[in-house]
Parts: sequence; C-alpha cells; structure tokens
Amino acid sequence: MEPTKPPVRALRPEDFEVPRPVYAVWELTLRCDQPCEHCGSRAGPTRARELSTAEAVEVASALGRLGCREIVLIGGEAYLRPDLHEIVRALAASGMRVTMQTGGRAMTEERARALRKAGLSALGVSIDGPAIIHDRLRGNLGSHTAALRAMDAAKVAGLAVSANTQINRLNHERLPETAAEIRAHGAISWQVQLTVPMGRAADRPEWILEPYQIVGVIDALAQIQLDAAKEAPSGPVFNVVLGNNVGYFGPHEQILRSRPGGPDGHWQGCRAGLQVIGIESDGTVKGCPSLPTKPYAGGNVRDLSLSVLWERSPEVGFARDRTSSEPWGHCKTCYYAEECLGGCSWTAHATLGRRGNNPFCYHRATELRKKGLRERLTRKLAPPGDPYDLGLFEIVEEPVE
Repeated sequence: MEPTKPPVRALRPEDFEVPRPVYAVWELTLRCDQPCEHCGSRAGPTRARELSTAEAVEVASALGRLGCREIVLIGGEAYLRPDLHEIVRALAASGMRVTMQTGGRAMTEERARALRKAGLSALGVSIDGPAIIHDRLRGNLGSHTAALRAMDAAKVAGLAVSANTQINRLNHERLPETAAEIRAHGAISWQVQLTVPMGRAADRPEWILEPYQIVGVIDALAQIQLDAAKEAPSGPVFNVVLGNNVGYFGPHEQILRSRPGGPDGHWQGCRAGLQVIGIESDGTVKGCPSLPTKPYAGGNVRDLSLSVLWERSPEVGFARDRTSSEPWGHCKTCYYAEECLGGCSWTAHATLGRRGNNPFCYHRATELRKKGLRERLTRKLAPPGDPYDLGLFEIVEEPVE
C-alpha cells in the first residue's frame, strides 16, 4: 500500500514574507533529446557526476523540510532519467505540488499517465511559435508537432497543461497566433520569458530581442490576456504568466502580474534566494535556476546539507541584503530603483556582466522614447562554451529612427 501523501497547500501571502524556498526548479539531468539552439544550459550529454537516486531522494526530503510548496522538474529532458518516477513520488510524498517542463519530443500518453500516477500534477510544454520558427529554434524538424502531441497526451492523462515560450526576434511578432494555438491544445496558462544571451543563445546575438522591442511585446501580451478575460464571464481561464525578465512598471502590470496566492500588482524584485531555489543535476545549488553557474554557484548538496546552503551561502542568498546602491546605469536614476533593484538578476548579469542594470524594461524604454532615444545591444565577448555560460554585451544608445 502506498503511503498517504500530505495534502498540497496552495500558496499564501505569508509564504513570501520570510526567505524560504517556496518554489524550486530542479534540473534532474543535463541529458537532452533535442539540440535546441537557444538553450541556456547547452543541454545534450549527461553531466559527469549527476546525483544518484538515493541522493536525489534525500534532496526531495530536504526540500520538504525547508517548506518548499511547488517544484518544477527540468532538464535537459527530465524524462530521460530512468528513476524519474521514484523522484516524483518522493517529492509528492513530502507535500509538494510536482510539475515538469518538457520539450515533449517523446512525451507519450503512456508516459504522461505513469507520471500522473507517480504524483505529477502538471506538465508544461515548450512552444516557441509556429512550426517554422519553433523547429528552427529547436534545431529539430518535427519538434513542433511533437510538442503539441505532448500537450494533448498530458490533457488526456489528466494533468494540468501549460505552455512556455521564449520570446526573441524570430517569434516576437507571432505571439497572438502562438497563444491561440496553445489554447487550442488545452493550455490553461502560458509562461513567457525573454531569450537571454546565455549558453547557446549567447552564440546567436542576432536572435536576442533589442531592448526597445520590449514595449511591443508587453503590449501584445496584455491584449492577449484582456481578450482571454472577455471570453470568460467569471474570470479568465487562460493566464499569461510573465517570467521575471519581462518587465517592468508599465501600464499593464496589474493585468499581467496579479496572481492568486502571492504578491500581486507589480514587479516585486528578484526572488532568487528569497522564495526561489535552483538545483543543478550534479547537486550545485543556486538562488535561481536560470542564473549563470560560475558567479552564482553556492555550494553542492554532496558537501553541505541543502538547509545549510540555503541559510548560509552568500551566493544563494545574495538578494536578501541588496540595497539601492546596487543599480547602475539607467537603472540607478530610475524612479523605481529602490523597489526594482535593476530587474531580473539573471538577464542583467548574462547580458552586461553584472546585475543591477536591465535594459529590457517597459518603463525605461518608454522614458527614453520620450527623449527621442532607444537602446540596442552589441556583443563584445563571445561565451566560452560551458553550461550556463555568458559572453558580454554593451548598450548603445541612439536616436529613434
């Protein structure tokens, strides 16, 4: 007989009041079955020393003891781990809502049903635009068809279905049709984030959105959300969920950032090491899973317990002691500087080499436009070619054409 699982509790406002890893993202393996050309982790081969099943189960227990409420399993491709079901069961037994993000190439209905039986609650599938764009970004013809098939399989299996999209210069003008397609395949939410110049994406600077293009992107996303709300008399049944690097402080903050169960209304600042934790497949711990590894690795669960790393590692907890002295460049003089502290740490650091100055900002772009100016990026240094690596860009300010 299987042990009774503790009930999964919905997030509450008090979960965000003190540093606690309420939300975790765990890279179970770097092994992947697709050669995505914008992959920030450069996934493909398995890491040299990925956590064993026993080590992974202990991490699952440690997350439960720390008060984690929701965990997202990623890769590489998480379903390529033969012990995935055992890890999912361990996480669910600790009272967490367990979800998974996938490219979906081999996500069959049988596999989805087995994961649901193990304790998986939801499946998010990467959809990066219509087929011609998605397959180009994924480096794999047929990837788009497989991803939609994965969404259908998850829905039949009884999993909550969502989609996620990286926004870049290849797809930023195709957002309405992307939203319509994923809704047609059962998505109840759509998480969007900008493609950041990290990993393989840093090898493709021509794919990275220019900072001034963020205005059109957020306007389009807000309209998609408003249109969805009109279709549902009792409230929207389809939610556009902004990633932390899509911002900030424009006219659509209430529309796009208000969510049940957590802080709402506007950007609350980087949550790395405050309510978020990231774990790499070899046991490396970071305050946020997206952060470049070299400057933000806070230790390894093989050397210290997860609780010690969470409580004492300065790299993991860097956001707990940040002050208004950190922003620089345009962010330093911004009206929202003390609240925002330079937007997404990952995006700023991966683009400009340090956090505290994020050019991908609605408020910033519109304020510059009032002066007849805009910003674009030029690459100064190519990345070395390691997982979660970065190059270096600089901002060029120019008159609006």
